[in-house]
Amino acid sequence: MTTQTPRVVDISHHNIVKDFGLVAAAGIWAVIHKATQGRAYRDPDYAPRRKAATNVGLLWGAYHFNTGDAVDLQVENFIKTAQPDDRTLMVLDFEDNRPSNMGPQQAVDFLRQLEARLGRPGAVYSGNRLKESLASLGPQDRAYVTSHRLWLCQYGPTPRLPMGFEKWWLWQYTGDGIGPLPHNVPGIVAGNGGIDLNAFEGTRDELAASWA
Repeated sequence: MTTQTPRVVDISHHNIVKDFGLVAAAGIWAVIHKATQGRAYRDPDYAPRRKAATNVGLLWGAYHFNTGDAVDLQVENFIKTAQPDDRTLMVLDFEDNRPSNMGPQQAVDFLRQLEARLGRPGAVYSGNRLKESLASLGPQDRAYVTSHRLWLCQYGPTPRLPMGFEKWWLWQYTGDGIGPLPHNVPGIVAGNGGIDLNAFEGTRDELAASWA
């Protein structure tokens, strides 16, 4: 089986974190943590883990899990909970959420509102949802989405980009023990056979420069 070098881990309250110091010592450079979902949900572990991770020198990011709720309420929940400073990565998690999917036009609106509030672009996490829905957007909105940093979800040996993207920024190559090795890092307890790990093509300084 092919292997990757994980540089970023993404987690939520579903993961058990034992020691961020061990995570950093294993070669991980950054953590992206779930902050919110929809209009009201807030991950209870987001704030305390932020301090623990940044104290050992890890870059910090937040992601919002999409729903079909009103976009302005989702953006408000995300920003209020994530409390971003100018070094906090802010990501829209645009993946399948069948009980309440965010539509592609809602995703565009979310990214535009987030950028207006932050004064800088966010990033977008997706795999099949973007591949299946980008064509439904008009040329201007499609170009706007594809101008963002892509955190690609693709559990397999070869990343396959959605239309319009020339490269991935982060590649989530494994989750739940599926995809190339490794599936775990020290300091975080695995669930379902493995945790979410992500590759980055570049140096630590290059990741930091592109982070927020």
